[in-house]
Amino acid sequence: MTMRMDRRGALTGMGAMLAAMSISARAAPAALVKPPRLRAGDMVGLIEPAGFSDDAFDLDLVKETILAMGLKPRAAPHLAGRYGYLAGTDADRAADVNAMFADPQVRAVFAVRGGWGCARILPRLDFAAIRKNPKLLVGFSDITALHLAFAAKAGFTTIHGPNAASSWGAFSWDAFRAVAFDAATPTFSTPVGHDDRLAQRTGRIRTFRPGVARGRLLGGNLTVLAALMGTAYLPDFTGAILFIEDVSEQPYRIDRMLTQLSLAGILGKLAGVAFGQCTDCGPGGASYGGFTLSEVLQQHLEPLGIPAFQGGQFGHVANQYSLPLGVAAEMDAEAGTIRLLEAAVS
Repeated sequence: MTMRMDRRGALTGMGAMLAAMSISARAAPAALVKPPRLRAGDMVGLIEPAGFSDDAFDLDLVKETILAMGLKPRAAPHLAGRYGYLAGTDADRAADVNAMFADPQVRAVFAVRGGWGCARILPRLDFAAIRKNPKLLVGFSDITALHLAFAAKAGFTTIHGPNAASSWGAFSWDAFRAVAFDAATPTFSTPVGHDDRLAQRTGRIRTFRPGVARGRLLGGNLTVLAALMGTAYLPDFTGAILFIEDVSEQPYRIDRMLTQLSLAGILGKLAGVAFGQCTDCGPGGASYGGFTLSEVLQQHLEPLGIPAFQGGQFGHVANQYSLPLGVAAEMDAEAGTIRLLEAAVS
């Protein structure tokens, strides 16, 4: 009788152990795939998955920018299309994304601009084909929807960096080249301000919680991220370093979106938070006497008890980092730095 009970207990324990192992195996994230690095002479695709750019002169400048990088531009079939405020119908814009990732001659894909519309095409993307053809996707703002969806469903690195139509000054170009061409692991920091003032007002860091955090980089535009809540196009944020930015949003709207992320359990999963630039995000006239942006951030980030800072050089600004989603990084909240711990490309 005792032997039978012991055997039953052993079998029960073994079954529980195997079940736990199975659950653990299912929960373990797949290894991050590294797209090939860019090399001089590579063909890159130009897409407009959101807003339109139908000015031929502007598109010529985009192509000249790509050529100045030492790359060859290939325009997607519907690049100069227009459908209301979108660069073509949802079907056309999705077809361009699918075509560029299926084209073996295209080594990376640049979004020309952001705007709005990427989320509309997510159900039309062929993620099975995209997953089989890992290549860098580059862009920011509304392109955040593609970055997060790729992180959730494609499993390879993408780069939150300037759009092809951005100004591409030396700061932005050097950062992008280091990550995409050189497979380097740079430390990104906000440039020191050079105002004609006794105390500098630009290039400042506000630390909400000091400390060093390690985790994989995930994030982008806060408005776009919040809009994807409850969908199948968000990756797991457990242990991640969240980087977020925005433009033309008053503090109460930032408050609302951070509250949404908190209520959804995302903020509580993070290892650290880096808030970049929030261009034109001051309070409106009706909000006089309300909270400032920094006060809103402090209210949400300080209680998390994790390293968090404001002032990273990314967002709707002329010069910005190129932050690869999915790669391991180290964030120093007091110094306001983000250091890559692994290359983004192979």
